[in-house]
Amino acid sequence: MSVERRPFPTGAEHAALLRLLLALDGSTTRTCEAIVQAPMQIELLCQEQVHAVPDAVHEHLGGDTWLLRVTAMHAHGQVMMDNLSFTRLDAVPPWFLTQLHEGKAPIGHMLQHVFVRREPVPSSARLEGLLWEHVGQPDRRASRCYRIVTEKKPLMMIFETFRGGLVDAQ
Repeated sequence: MSVERRPFPTGAEHAALLRLLLALDGSTTRTCEAIVQAPMQIELLCQEQVHAVPDAVHEHLGGDTWLLRVTAMHAHGQVMMDNLSFTRLDAVPPWFLTQLHEGKAPIGHMLQHVFVRREPVPSSARLEGLLWEHVGQPDRRASRCYRIVTEKKPLMMIFETFRGGLVDAQ
């Protein structure tokens, strides 16, 4: 399936929506689904187990083995957001890891079964570059980075970029 990817619009009329998206501390997937009034489709662009990560990931997650995943979330033929995530493999329940490997469900849907909190963290040029290598169209203005923490330890670090499809879907 071919989907259109565009940067998030820069017009002042879209500034409030972007501020809201960047401030979210709940499920981005479910929020995007509410905006576009349709389920998000996931396109798995890259998924691999890694033993070396950018310093920012190691600093905020710990661990020694991670699952790197790059996805595009889309609906109505347009990309709503691009995501880069690192999941600390020693911190995930087996069912969660199985669903990640299947690559069919958005992380936001899986996280609703785990107690988590989201914490904003600084990104890095190296981390951002990993996403841009796969999807192009760098857009720091419409991007954010955060980690997901369970009651026991950090679970994931996510760098995501919101795209123009979210504006068109309103």
